[in-house]
Amino acid sequence: MVQKYQSPVRVYKQPFELVMAAYERRFPTCPLIPMFVDSDVVSEQRSDDGATHRIERRCKLDVDAPRLLKRIAGVDFVYFIQKNSLNRRERTLHIESHNETFSNRVIIHELCCYSVHPDNEDWTCFEQSASLDIKSFFGFESTVEKIAMKQYASSIKKGKEIIEYYLRELEEEGVTHIPRWAPSPVSPARPSITARPELPVTPAIAIPATSAKDTNSNKDSSSLPGSLNEPVSGTPDDKLDADYIKRYLGDLTPLQESCLIRLRQWLQETHKGKIPKDEHILRFLRARDFNIDKAREILCQSLTWRKQHQVDYLLETWNSPQVLHDYYTGGWHHHDKDGRPLYILRLGQMDTKGLVRALGEESLLRHVLSINEEGLRRCEENTKVFGRPISCWTCLVDLEGLNMRHLWRPGVKALLRIIEVVEANYPETLGRLLILRAPRVFPVLWTLVSPFIDENTRKKFLIYAGNDYQGPGGLVDYIDKEIIPDFLGGDCMCEVPEGGLVPKSLYRTAEELENEEIRLWTETIYQSASVFKGAPHELLIEIIEASSVITWDFDVCKGDIVFNIFHSKRAPQPPKKDTLGAHGITSPGGNNVQLIDKSWLLGQDYSMVESPLTCKEGESVQGSHVTRWPGFYILQWRFHSMPACATTNLPRVDDVLATLQVSSHKCKVMYYTEVLGSEDFRGSMTSLESSHSGFSQLSAATTSSSQSQSSSMISR
Repeated sequence: MVQKYQSPVRVYKQPFELVMAAYERRFPTCPLIPMFVDSDVVSEQRSDDGATHRIERRCKLDVDAPRLLKRIAGVDFVYFIQKNSLNRRERTLHIESHNETFSNRVIIHELCCYSVHPDNEDWTCFEQSASLDIKSFFGFESTVEKIAMKQYASSIKKGKEIIEYYLRELEEEGVTHIPRWAPSPVSPARPSITARPELPVTPAIAIPATSAKDTNSNKDSSSLPGSLNEPVSGTPDDKLDADYIKRYLGDLTPLQESCLIRLRQWLQETHKGKIPKDEHILRFLRARDFNIDKAREILCQSLTWRKQHQVDYLLETWNSPQVLHDYYTGGWHHHDKDGRPLYILRLGQMDTKGLVRALGEESLLRHVLSINEEGLRRCEENTKVFGRPISCWTCLVDLEGLNMRHLWRPGVKALLRIIEVVEANYPETLGRLLILRAPRVFPVLWTLVSPFIDENTRKKFLIYAGNDYQGPGGLVDYIDKEIIPDFLGGDCMCEVPEGGLVPKSLYRTAEELENEEIRLWTETIYQSASVFKGAPHELLIEIIEASSVITWDFDVCKGDIVFNIFHSKRAPQPPKKDTLGAHGITSPGGNNVQLIDKSWLLGQDYSMVESPLTCKEGESVQGSHVTRWPGFYILQWRFHSMPACATTNLPRVDDVLATLQVSSHKCKVMYYTEVLGSEDFRGSMTSLESSHSGFSQLSAATTSSSQSQSSSMISR
């Protein structure tokens, strides 16, 4: 398996020429790099004007590996080939290195580059990537991989110290400026510093880095409105890589940094430039122990979910019903000792049955989602206030009053659904859960809900029975005494509602709750449509300029459908109110529109521009089509007919009954479409069938087949 490493773009706030002078001073010997033993120049080339300098060296390294492993391998030292290409005119240094020792068993390849900062010509950027492919190593493959990771981590820190050491040394010698290269018949005077031969960066098993700034951390983060995509406020200094990571993300190992950068780059390349913040990406990586493939899968699913339900706009659009203000016993209350926002939930005082009967599952879910969105916003605010990264909150759950009425089955069902949605879309946002005054009935509730809670989340639960929370190791260890709520024995007044029984006069009928949930579900940018056998649903899009891009995103909520795209030079006639277009049949109900006239001939009046795509119930499909011609494009969702029963032994009567049963079946889709100018579209052009269209990378299938020429990319 190939291990890849990608470091952030790191920045020195010194000019390129000064950084190069510090870089040269590391060699030929450097006490700060004990593993570097020696090097021999293999070849060297300089241009006549001195603008370019290319040098190749064979470097000898004493790798920090167990003596037994060295004996088995039969070597004491490891040799690397390193190539430097310095261009003083363009102010760049490109470094490439690969291993010579054991090259048939292990392949190590590293690329580094020093260049001028794009926004400040007096700063210097450093970029670095490396790959490690261990094919075989005497049965010690995992050991060698661990050694490589250890060397990588330690050398990054050491590389930062080395560059900073020599920059300080230059400053102490009075060298604070080195002239830039300029073409001249006479060689410019060299600075009064000790001339030393250049040597590239230590190879991939000991990759150095510089103290730095992440110039790409949030460049594209503001593309999408909403809580996850707002730019991080602060001065440019806030974005220095080392400071930025420490200030906003916390302590990360080099490998964790690499995972974050690689996943962010993948999103930038495949996600039309609209990506969430580093903090949000990092939560999904942590939830999957920095397994990039697993984190990418759940992150893409969550981004699709956020888009479908417009969660980014939830805080601005969601208005809690009055019954929630009066009877939902939860609210935010200051912060804990770690600076995390503190949410208090008096679950024992909550009438869960009454809330479900009065509001329904969907409204309760929306309210909980708004709480989570508010929690993310408060974490950002506290990060600025306390000057350190705060990415999660603390929840205090008071169970006084919990009894068997809270185990009402529909209420537990609603709770489990809420837990499932929150676990999938807000990983690693709960820092600590304090459960206080747990009664005897609590183990029953815990048995029901704990299987739905992630193992890492369960480890953050602290449960106190009775008044145990008041003693040592209790609440005062996590919350300042002066903000402990009055109902828990503290002196702080808490604005969390006391709850009580929801009046039965506020209960709604099952039909009213169903209609309310449908309303909440459809209150998005998505439209719903019904599809019947013989009555497809069609959508007309007029294209003025060729090479525009039609994008779509739809979910097959019920039944199986076939998706088609057609083109026509003339506009179809709008359907009559009492009929479905020219088909002359009564609408079976629901939102269903037919546009293609019965008399139209395929290939003459209109043409198919994409191969039909069959979609199963429950699938989510995203895609795009680059238009070749102006005119009218028709997106069609058609009922997927069951295949003929030629291979079965059913009697003819059964065939007829089966056909009647299928023909009465209704399909339902929810869809959203958008037309973009070709210059605005930065998604993948992976083909549906030709090179003129491609499904969006929001599909989870992209993670495994984004380069294939497939007919569809479909995800759950």
